[in-house]
Amino acid sequence: MVSLEPRPTLVLEAIHRSFKDNPVLQGLDLVVPPGEIHAILGPNGAGKTTLLRLIAGISDPTSGTVTVDGVSKRPGVDRNLRREIGLVPASANSFYMRLSGFENLLFFGRLEGLTKSEAATRADDLIGRVGLTEARDRRVGHYSTGMQRRLTVARAMLTDPVLILADESTAGLDPDGARSVRALFSAIAAAGTTVLWTTQRIDEIRGFADRVSFLHGGTFRFTGTVPELVARARTRRYIVELGGNGSMESAGLKGVEALAGSARLESTGTAMRLFTLTIAPGEMLGPALVRLSAAGLDVISCTEERSPIEEAFMGLTEDRDS
Repeated sequence: MVSLEPRPTLVLEAIHRSFKDNPVLQGLDLVVPPGEIHAILGPNGAGKTTLLRLIAGISDPTSGTVTVDGVSKRPGVDRNLRREIGLVPASANSFYMRLSGFENLLFFGRLEGLTKSEAATRADDLIGRVGLTEARDRRVGHYSTGMQRRLTVARAMLTDPVLILADESTAGLDPDGARSVRALFSAIAAAGTTVLWTTQRIDEIRGFADRVSFLHGGTFRFTGTVPELVARARTRRYIVELGGNGSMESAGLKGVEALAGSARLESTGTAMRLFTLTIAPGEMLGPALVRLSAAGLDVISCTEERSPIEEAFMGLTEDRDS
């Protein structure tokens, strides 16, 4: 029976990478289908950039197989396969700052084997797609950080690759700039190009990535959807400000802390009215707040201390057996 499943854009099989006697990546397996935004999440030194360099063919794995668009070769071996992969590095320092955005794209297009006419047509099209039309003929040295980041995306798309590797593509950008870059990648993925996105900015993957893999200690400790990652959060903590009709003073601190029931309420130590409310897995925030209200206390404010994704991140980092 013929499978109707689309061929994966990227397949990693038992990828190992060591530097001298230091293992950096240890037995990574991953399958990424077409058009997916797959986030590689992990702390500093987890091996995220090393992994992208292996996939891009800049360096070779110690062992294991990288398959891109059905071709099981190391990308650095075959020029045609390299053209199937676009790399968006964390830095834009590889541009010629005295040349315009258009001239840079024309130059890199020629390096990729495009004719001058093909490179010019492609450069003009991509400058428009990344929102740099008005800055087309401006020197890149006069571009803002966000504009340079957009130009790196355009350069990565010159050969119309099936896979884009984006390394910390929102690092150093303000929130508006980061949202703009993510929207650009969402449009690229919607058109069918697969995106592998590395990040330490935990909450940016919610509503953006289709799936996420958590890389730590050289291994993937988790691969799944963002909601599945959130479900790994062991606890959720909130900063709660309480007021009322004197109940806190009459009950005393321990009495107030006991009012949350199965949830845990602890004084922050900074003010009698500020508490940390900890909700364990399987428990709900609502019932704990209702119990406090029923005791005559007013919940003046309730702010999430750390997001569920951050809690899951911390748990996966700390749990060596995950």
